[in-house]
Amino acid sequence: MTTPFSCRRPFADLRLTWLPGGAFVLTALAALGLGSPAWAQDTSTPLNQPWQEIEQQARGQTVYFNAWGGDPNVNGYLDWVAGELEQRHDIDLVHVKLDDTAAAVSRVLAEKSAGNLDEGAIDLIWINGENFAAMKANDLLLGPFAQRLPNFALTSPDANPEMTTDFTVPTEGFESPWGKAQLTFYYDSERVEAPPTSMTELLDWTEQHPGRFTYPLVPDFHGSTFLKQALIALIDDPAVLARPVGEADAEAAMAPLWDYLDALHPHLWRQGRDFPASGPALRSLMGDGELSLAFTFNPAEPAAAVNNYQLPPSIRSYVLDGGTIGNVHFVTIPFNASHQAGAMVTANFLLSPEAQARKQQLDVWGDPSVLDLARLNEAERQALTPMDDQPARLAPQALQQTLPEPHPSWMEAVEAAWLERYGSR
Repeated sequence: MTTPFSCRRPFADLRLTWLPGGAFVLTALAALGLGSPAWAQDTSTPLNQPWQEIEQQARGQTVYFNAWGGDPNVNGYLDWVAGELEQRHDIDLVHVKLDDTAAAVSRVLAEKSAGNLDEGAIDLIWINGENFAAMKANDLLLGPFAQRLPNFALTSPDANPEMTTDFTVPTEGFESPWGKAQLTFYYDSERVEAPPTSMTELLDWTEQHPGRFTYPLVPDFHGSTFLKQALIALIDDPAVLARPVGEADAEAAMAPLWDYLDALHPHLWRQGRDFPASGPALRSLMGDGELSLAFTFNPAEPAAAVNNYQLPPSIRSYVLDGGTIGNVHFVTIPFNASHQAGAMVTANFLLSPEAQARKQQLDVWGDPSVLDLARLNEAERQALTPMDDQPARLAPQALQQTLPEPHPSWMEAVEAAWLERYGSR
């Protein structure tokens, strides 16, 4: 993303200008009348078939799952999922490893502009936030498939709005929940006696401990989430972040963030002239002893890294006073997926108690479950209840104060402005 945020555009237009040919494609699609979703007219789609028929249709299909490939634990978990799907459903799951989910969005958009309406190269996407909002706004999604998944009910969606809302955007069944995330700080207790508990304290702490903290390079989602956490803490009226950025004076709203970063950067690792590429790279700096304080978007990651000898046993985790940003991540199916039934069966398996319990294990991934324990039997509840006393793992009650994500357009605006201000350094 290199286009600076310099004008007030509707969110869909803003997003698509950062995809190759996006603005032109959107205009062309509107002129051709291709904006109407296929599921609304197609009675042969799996969206309108009984589940048993969907499972039968899925047998023998190859499902191309476009998902971030930057963490070996995640990749290993998806290898296990692939083995289970092959054994249970005769589905060949291919993990297409992405550096940025926007690449998958761009691919679907390009296929639609070329008239490829039913033989898409992507069957399933790991997604949330601005990428989902862009796909939904431009009719790039299959349709309301989540309600058709038998395991979706285990999330108790009626009682848990975070299962049906993505960065303030209603999902309307166009994506299925997969896991939870919350910004969690961690530190080396042998180096840090009293870690900072607010963004203001963090600035003071970095001044006293120069070079011992940093954040990943934007637009990596860890780095972008750190910016959003700071924006929420520094903005005069956080309520404006729930609305599209075009409805606010974005320049004025973001000004305190830039003042904060201007003061913070000289005290960061390498004086803020260089940034680690990702969350795993940030963790490596902690493991190497170059940093004393870091953060992750997976609350179980520090404990899992201690168990895997990637971090020292002196690591401890915490959240800031007043809470930290949290969200749910999802999977979705493009409108032109070639293997829709297989994608739906895959999404349903990802929601199964067995798959969710394995995903949550520290030695596998540590990603929190989206299932409502009250909807499960006793054995399933026990499998999803952490039994270890790993001191680097936060207790569940410590994660109860979750701050909502801003509207997706704010993430785009903050990232673009950050790149314009600091990206060339």
